[in-house]
Order: sequence, then structure tokens, then C-alpha cells
Amino acid sequence: MRNIAFYIASRYLLAKKGSTAVTFITWLAVGAMTVAVAAMFVIISVFSGLEDLNKDLISNLHADLTIKSTSGKTLKELGKVENVLKNNTEISSFSRVIEEKIYISYNGKGDIAYLRGVDSAYTKVNPIDKNIFYGTYPSFQYSNEVLMENSLDTRLSIPVASSRDYATVFMPKPGTGIINKEEDIYNKKDILVTGVFPGNDQLDSYIIAPIELTEELLSLPKNSAYTIVIKLKNPENTNSVKAKLLSALGKNIEVKTKEEENAAFWKMINTEKLFIYLIFALVIFITTFNLAGAIIILQLDKKEQAKSLISLGFPLSHLRKTYFYTGILIVISGIITGLILGTVLCEFQLHTEFFKANELLPFPVKIVGKNYLIVALTASVFGFAISWFFSKISKEYIIKN
Repeated sequence: MRNIAFYIASRYLLAKKGSTAVTFITWLAVGAMTVAVAAMFVIISVFSGLEDLNKDLISNLHADLTIKSTSGKTLKELGKVENVLKNNTEISSFSRVIEEKIYISYNGKGDIAYLRGVDSAYTKVNPIDKNIFYGTYPSFQYSNEVLMENSLDTRLSIPVASSRDYATVFMPKPGTGIINKEEDIYNKKDILVTGVFPGNDQLDSYIIAPIELTEELLSLPKNSAYTIVIKLKNPENTNSVKAKLLSALGKNIEVKTKEEENAAFWKMINTEKLFIYLIFALVIFITTFNLAGAIIILQLDKKEQAKSLISLGFPLSHLRKTYFYTGILIVISGIITGLILGTVLCEFQLHTEFFKANELLPFPVKIVGKNYLIVALTASVFGFAISWFFSKISKEYIIKN
């Protein structure tokens, strides 16, 4: 008797005989669940792809670990810090960085930009030299050779690798008192653009220059640094290395991971992902009302058969299970076919890049195992709940009729 309810439910779903309207409504519920599950899986897979894309973008701006001072911009006891880093076997390389906002002018045009001064080891931490699509990376033989972000270079129309065309950068001088001449307002240097690299939202309007240039503009002593960026041999050990560095460097040093450096950005991404999930969970919840309709129509259509089963000694509780199992089979069928359809669509996008966010960037997609679990669990919870609730009324309906 235990398996009869499930057997009858499977016959209700799969049998060819019966009311055409009931069959149509039942498979309509399966189709609606399939579409909702596939849509949710595709959207979540797109957000998984966006996470990887954003990690790649941020990798050009933030290192595995970043060391800063908690008592001012400039790092104190830089020699001690560098000795600790050199003695740590888990660190692959590190680089001194000074970054400030500057004004750049060329041929009557001007713009605000970010000047990032780096030492010669910077490309070991961030291989930005591999992203240059025109020109070359600065040789570091001269402090005024720079690498410029493409959109900034385009806006100012600065020729690349031209020994006769120099742009000028201006850095305001700190201090108080009366200004007697132009030199009291700012420091300025002429720069030569040796190459350009593609920009993005994270690296818009950036200039990469030898750290000596920023030291001169800011009137800092040699071998200064605002931050030290670190590349690890194994990025998975980020938290353990961070703890060791904090213990060795003392209280006046702050160590941040890549995610902590860009916490606001990741919070925004995670919030968007949560809202998208909630929206599509609501879509699946609304879709399950097709399931409710299918169960109710099935009860009405099979009323006489139900009475016959009861008269033969079939318990009312098992009759309720029959309708519940029917709903479960509809839900499971919709989840399986929806996940298959969603996977096919994601694979299609991965191989063809047919759908594009713009002319150059296809929508990123990443198929992750946990996404299958999230979508299946969400659809199952709503589907099982609706099936249980609407199968419950079968007992009262048959008793009254």
C-alpha cells in the first residue's frame, strides 16, 4: 500500500488516456517550471561569470595583499617592512607604490588623472606590461617616462613614443602662507608617454610612472612609499600570510586583502546578486501557482475515480499523498528539464559568445556546481510547499462531495 499512491501519481502524469484539458494543464505546469528554473540558472551563471570578470579587472588595481600605514600616508620604517617581506618565504614579490591625484595638460587640453608611481618590481606583482596594446612599458631609465590609460590619452590626444611631444603634470603643494609666485602653488614635470594600456571602470584615467616621478612631485625623500603591494606564491594562503605580517610589523601597519581593498565594490556586486536571486525566486514562486492549478484540476477530473478507490478501502491519507506525489513529479520534471535547458544555453554562450553586453564584451557565463544546488533547492522548496498545501484539500473535498 505504501507505493500505490506514488504509482497512481506517476500514471496520472504519464498516462496517455484521460482528459485532454487536464493533460495540457499538467504539462503546462511542467513547462512553466522549466522556463523559470532555466531563466534563474542562466542569470545566476551570468553573475558567476561577472564575479570572475570583476576579479580580473581588480587584479590590475589591487594586489594579493596591500600594506599601508595607519598613521599618515607615508610608510614609516620602510627598511624594517621590506626586511620582513624578504624573509617571508610565502611572498613571491613586492613593490613600492605612491599614488596621488594630479592634473595633466597637453596642447591646451587638461584633465584630472591618477598618477601611480611604482618601482621596477611592479610588473612582477601586476603584469600590466602584458596588457599594452600600443607602445612600450617605461624603461625606468628616466623618471618622466610613463604608461597611460587609453581613454585618457585619447581625450588629450597625446602622441605615443614621440620624443618631441611632452605633456605636463601638476601636483599641488601642501602648506600655508602667502603665495608669491607660481612655483608656490604646485610642482610640475614634463612627461613622455611611451605606451598605452586598455582601461576599464577600475583603471580609468590612470598613469603608471616610475616612483621617482611621484617622489619629485610630492617632494618626498627617495625610497618612500604610500603602500607596498604584494604577490603571493599561493593566493589561497592570503589570510594566513596577512596574520603573520600583522604580527611581525606591529600596530602602525595595516594589511588588506584584495577583497578588503575594494569592499564597497564587492558589497555592491553581492547586493545586486541577492536582489536578482530574490526576484527570480519570486518568479518561481508565482510559477508554482500553475502547479496549484494542475493539482486542483486533477482532483476535479479524478473525483469519481477517487471515490471508487475509497470505496475499495484506499485510505484518504494515501489519496492525499497521490496528489502530493503528482505535484512533486511535476516539480522534479520541471527542475531537471530547466537545469538541462539552462546548461545548454550557458554552453551555447560560452562557445559562441552570441549575446554581447557591448560590441566587444560578450556576456560572461560561468557554470558552477553550487548554482545547480541553489536553483534546485529554491524551486523544490516552493514546489513541495505548494504541492503539500493543495493536496491537503483533497481529503476535505472528497468528504464533502
